Amino acid sequence: MSMFCYQCEQTSQSTGCTAFGVCGKDPETAALQDLLIELCKQISVKALEARAAGKTTRDADLYVMEGLFTTVTNVNFDPKDIAGIISRGAQVLKDLGGEFELAGDMDGLISQGEKVGIESRMNTLGEDVTGLQELIIYGLKGTAAYADHAFVLEKEDDSVFAFFHEAMAFLLNPAPTVDELVALTLKVGEVNLTVMALLDSANTGTYGHPVPTPVRITPVKGKAILISGHDLKDLDLLLKQTEGKGINIYTHGEMLPCHGYPELKKYKHLVGNYGGAWQDQRAEFEAFPGSILMTTNCIQKPKENYKARIFTCGLVQWPGVQHIDNGDYTPVIEAALEADGFAETEEEKTILTGFGHNAVLGVAPQIIDAVKSGDLKHFFLVGGCDGAKPGRNYYTEFAEAVPDDCAILTLACGKFRFNKLDFGDIGGIPRLIDMGQCNDAYSAIQVAVALAGAFECDVNDLPLSMILSWYEQKAICILLSLLHLGIKDIKVGPTLPAFITPTVLQVLVDNFNIAPVTTVEEDMKQCLGA
Repeated sequence: MSMFCYQCEQTSQSTGCTAFGVCGKDPETAALQDLLIELCKQISVKALEARAAGKTTRDADLYVMEGLFTTVTNVNFDPKDIAGIISRGAQVLKDLGGEFELAGDMDGLISQGEKVGIESRMNTLGEDVTGLQELIIYGLKGTAAYADHAFVLEKEDDSVFAFFHEAMAFLLNPAPTVDELVALTLKVGEVNLTVMALLDSANTGTYGHPVPTPVRITPVKGKAILISGHDLKDLDLLLKQTEGKGINIYTHGEMLPCHGYPELKKYKHLVGNYGGAWQDQRAEFEAFPGSILMTTNCIQKPKENYKARIFTCGLVQWPGVQHIDNGDYTPVIEAALEADGFAETEEEKTILTGFGHNAVLGVAPQIIDAVKSGDLKHFFLVGGCDGAKPGRNYYTEFAEAVPDDCAILTLACGKFRFNKLDFGDIGGIPRLIDMGQCNDAYSAIQVAVALAGAFECDVNDLPLSMILSWYEQKAICILLSLLHLGIKDIKVGPTLPAFITPTVLQVLVDNFNIAPVTTVEEDMKQCLGA
């Protein structure tokens, strides 16, 4: 059977995966994910009706949020599990007075999914409208992921759930206009900004504001567990359950910024960060002498030689990998104790993280003085999602080319391209400022807005350039938030999304002067006005 998916940057031939997903997703899973999204749209229609009648929609609210997150790239690759989620969704819809007749077996569900995929809408609505619809869906997926992270820490906003339903229901419109879709796209960015603020409040309210922290990147002798993904609560639970057991905990990928949170860094057995970004995990996990816990999206197909010691939790699933759904990480701990662990302690090397908005704004007067004196001439935000596709060495080369009198803000796993390099400082201000996970783009926005206020100018008038890398849907919703704020001249790469047609791209160029990255030399020249 065939498939069509173009939601991530690494999609085949930069046009779409048609036989098998580059991410590892098979056609059966792709079809089931399409069916799940269609079901979420139907549920949203009925949820809007119920809300208008003053009825509760709690089950529908959580189902649509989790359904959207489940279909983010590198989250759930298990067709049996997705089929179960679909079955549960049919009951949610029935409870709202709707009906969605599902086929009785897996083959039937897959066949249903094939009929509601992207290609079916391309044939009726055309590539431009379908591309805009997918841009909205992918933005919603990213926003739902952040909303779920906040929900886990008991932070939620009913208006966000209502918007999910509003947007998903609108996507069933048989004849949407480009103008309507563009307006909804920017609305996704607006709501995502609300959600990122909610998540920031959840993270900092639970674990304190991040503080600049050196993080060890070389191993310590002893048993070990590696935790990857994004979820702070899972790390917190793991640290509590491993305390006093003689096991060292290492972060991986987007979990690196967790070392900056006071309520997490207090654990002495949180000893460091191992490896780099998600796309290198198959080699890194194979070499890691302990067990591994995947908390959110980022999982790749495990190699057989570590499949027995990798575990998933939350919404992450991979066929044949043990899933933990009750917060009890005993199996992870037992696997770590059975593994060899690190045989020796290597010479300590560190990198710096923990520059959340609270920390950066705490030294804002120093930064402002450095800008006014001319010691600090320009800021570059270089970051976003990393990936394996050729061309991403651009970001390393760009960071290395940044002049010595300029600072680099970075976030998300794109920083692993250059965060082990020594950039020095400017009058005590580090030239490389790691602001955290992808969702911590909120911190970067807060800092930019504060600096604009201090200099009494628009954000677009700041000496600030954004050079962004993208891979999956969390990056899309962040980009939409930046566009909602009216931020212009953003450079995106290493390639533009396949779902952005030339017509849609022209709209973005005309309104925001958004552009693909070109060469380091040319882009640097444009940023500095040289």
